Amino acid sequence: MTGADGVRLTETPDRCGAFPRLTPEQLDALGEHGERRRVEEGDVLFREGQRCEEFLAILSGFVEVVHDLDGMEQRTVAVHGPGRFLGELGLLEGQAAFDTAIVREPGEVLAVPVQRQRSLVARDPVLGDLVLRAYLGRRSMLIGLGAGFRILGSCYSPETRRLREFAARNRLPHRWIDLEKDQEAEALLRRFSVRPKETPVVIWKGRKVLRNPSLTELARLIGLPAPTPDIARSDLLVVGAGPTGLASAVYGASDGLDTLLVDAVATGGQAAASSRIENYLGFPAGISGGELIERSVIQARKFGARITVPLEATGLERRDDHYAVRFTDGTLTEARTVVLAPGVRYRKLDAPGIARFEGTSVFYAATLHEAHQCATEPVAIVGGGNSAGQAALFLAEYTPEVRLIVRGGDLGQHMSRYLVDQVERHPRIRVLLHHEVHEVLGDDVVRAVAVRDNTTDQVREVPARFLFVFIGARPHTDWLAGALAMDRRGFVLTGSDAQAAADPDIWAAAGRSPMMLETTLPGVFAAGDVRSGSVKRVASASGEGAMATRLVHEHLAEEGNLVRTPTTGDRMPGGDSGDHTRKPGGRQPAMGGAAQH
Repeated sequence: MTGADGVRLTETPDRCGAFPRLTPEQLDALGEHGERRRVEEGDVLFREGQRCEEFLAILSGFVEVVHDLDGMEQRTVAVHGPGRFLGELGLLEGQAAFDTAIVREPGEVLAVPVQRQRSLVARDPVLGDLVLRAYLGRRSMLIGLGAGFRILGSCYSPETRRLREFAARNRLPHRWIDLEKDQEAEALLRRFSVRPKETPVVIWKGRKVLRNPSLTELARLIGLPAPTPDIARSDLLVVGAGPTGLASAVYGASDGLDTLLVDAVATGGQAAASSRIENYLGFPAGISGGELIERSVIQARKFGARITVPLEATGLERRDDHYAVRFTDGTLTEARTVVLAPGVRYRKLDAPGIARFEGTSVFYAATLHEAHQCATEPVAIVGGGNSAGQAALFLAEYTPEVRLIVRGGDLGQHMSRYLVDQVERHPRIRVLLHHEVHEVLGDDVVRAVAVRDNTTDQVREVPARFLFVFIGARPHTDWLAGALAMDRRGFVLTGSDAQAAADPDIWAAAGRSPMMLETTLPGVFAAGDVRSGSVKRVASASGEGAMATRLVHEHLAEEGNLVRTPTTGDRMPGGDSGDHTRKPGGRQPAMGGAAQH
């Protein structure tokens, strides 16, 4: 058995759980929902850039999965034999394929339509977990290989940074070719007849070229669910697709609400940038932020929630018994209820010399994309919270030296104890307490960071090729100004705080006061990091998302709207059964009744 280049192929070993083998029982279960198909040598089962509508398991024969580097160089990603299955995360999420599968030894495959396969794995948690873990591992592998599309642009271009951030935040396999430094850049410009002033460009499948595309154009190219101009009215609109928004969408859609979830950039929020979360309930060995988010996205879609990115909200207004939200692309959607979960945006470091390096060697997230860029270079991290600690531990696996620059004198003041212990024990991490960044030094790239000891005022340089900043965040609520009440820092007021700031006429007409997570507008709830007084943790963010949806049900019950679920028939919103007759002059308790699961 030989590959496209004539080299003898052997089956890729499964060293990290990315290439498991299905049991005969699992193949039999899948076989009830699909068909057996004979394949011959050279058959292409799916092709890079095209959507694959089938889950393919190999019954006999061998299949080579290759990545075609712009049509110039093929690279073998994996070789699969009997019992293995094909595809990666994009198969579950409706994206285009990032690689190509070619039959190298004739045999037989089992083809199951994706929708049937999704239903089956949803009912079989063992099979579902096996497939999802394999797909997550394969996506990480593709990112590491630099598979997918190419972003060709200058490291000094804000538009290049915009495309790179979108690709990284959406965990899309891609490779950035620096117009200033990469030797192949000039050849690609000539090959595709692109003038330097037309960059950045996105190159897909070695043929298709998008010149400085919008994020919506790039989303459509890859197969992300991009916005359409006629988004229908929904029961529940969730703005923000971090852990809070995803939890709200899961509980809303699973309980029968027509649910739409939107985000300005990507699903995941800040949590998606966390290399490992070790204090999240139910994951004793920890879980990466990316894996947690991908699982949540698949779960939300399983229940029928519509997820659309990129779609940035610009305004909220009340219209009789519902709300209208406008977006930057000119579209508008209406919803009976709204959950606000736009999260926060990273606070940038104000230090001399830093601005010119942002996006090239100064970052505000530590994902696989940034880690691969760091390679063997020393890095510096600014911050003393959990995000900084997680980033330090993650990057220390890729770089020889990590310096953690902390303004305070106690690492445990803002960082969880388990992280403090790991950071202090790690041989590649050096903690600089009582230090602040005085200046960022370098020419085209960062070469060192000047730090000041705030106890002695002494300034010295520490070597660093990359700088990561985790110094807190500000709420993403500018677009809500004038629509509802916020505190002096821009966080949304809810509950009793909202009642004190609300228009009394609005609530007199409603016959009640704001519920726990309700804002100054009836039926509009705020949850997670954007809410004033919230606990800034992933677990509490998810919990508040679920709570917000429960309160949405109570609000709809106030309005006399029933929700029909596919599993329980007619029921009162809220998740529990029984007598929901309202007492005169009162309101239902904010969290009464049985908990949702």
